[in-house]
Amino acid sequence: MPESTKTIHWVGDLDGCCRLIDQTLLPGECKEIDCTDSACMWDAIKRLAVRGAPAIGVAAAFGVILGIRGSKAGDRDAFLADLKQTTDYLASSRPTAVNLFWALDRMNRVAHAATDLDVAALKQRLFEESKAIWDEDREMCRALGRHGQTLLADGETALTHCNAGGLATADYGTALAVFFAAQEHGKTIAVFADETRPLNQGSRLTAWELQNAGIDVTVICDSMAGQVMKEGRIHKIFVGADRIAANGDTANKIGTYSVSVLAKEHGIPFYVVAPTSTFDLKSPDGDAIPIEERDASEINRGFSELNTPEGVAFYNPAFDVTPHEHVAAIVTECGIIERPDTSKILDHFRENGLLAEEGS
Repeated sequence: MPESTKTIHWVGDLDGCCRLIDQTLLPGECKEIDCTDSACMWDAIKRLAVRGAPAIGVAAAFGVILGIRGSKAGDRDAFLADLKQTTDYLASSRPTAVNLFWALDRMNRVAHAATDLDVAALKQRLFEESKAIWDEDREMCRALGRHGQTLLADGETALTHCNAGGLATADYGTALAVFFAAQEHGKTIAVFADETRPLNQGSRLTAWELQNAGIDVTVICDSMAGQVMKEGRIHKIFVGADRIAANGDTANKIGTYSVSVLAKEHGIPFYVVAPTSTFDLKSPDGDAIPIEERDASEINRGFSELNTPEGVAFYNPAFDVTPHEHVAAIVTECGIIERPDTSKILDHFRENGLLAEEGS
């Protein structure tokens, strides 16, 4: 995306606003909207104006500020009650992306731990925490890129599904960070981007980001991925994640599971790129991950007029789960977990001092 444009950021001080790109308008129009209250942020998350697990986490943190800064609470207990009301409300926007709940939990923990602060100071403390989450997300993107680009050689072609770039984070992405970092390291690469029905995040968003970055990108329909692999055009596959269970089972945009099956059949390494905040260690496996179902209009209308018979039934899960057995490695900001399973993931968290933070 243009260097001057940020996917999501805060403008001003505590009384400012959260400014974000309305991704529902891309690639035709790059328009920013200002969220000034928690209802606006809830709507932005729900309708995918802001999307991608890390970006949703940042949006949730800023949404907390929008919700509590006007609290009239006269004491700490009343303020914490207002905070809980705000976080519960924001948590109802989308069910699958765990970064949403991670950020809300983090904001709650910070407020409860600051026992020596009055209401005004608590608001300021939470504001500083929301900005810290944004800063950390940007640093995380760079670290993911540094680690992930080692898996992609000069001259190779990768395939990606959905959008896991700068539009899904506060900086330049998770899975797409691998491509951007590879380019920065002087590697010449090419990318096939699945269209990613029904909302075309691949053709609308990923292709837009990669083209703007000067990376060779080719868009294909989701149903073409197997043929492209069979033709030997794909060397590696990199995808993002919305939630990763303790054993490495990974929820990502619907269609990712199919790509992983095709990759396994064709002997192509399948990599998941996501920060440790996307892991849900309380979910033992993918069966415990809630799958969001969205409105039928995304299928039968999408971006055009009605394209199916009136009255026909629809099933529109937004995500599916790729079993960890299909994953060659998970790339985090801390390094690479090869052939992930519960033991290796716990070791990764333990070695990087993350278990206590994750509540395990």
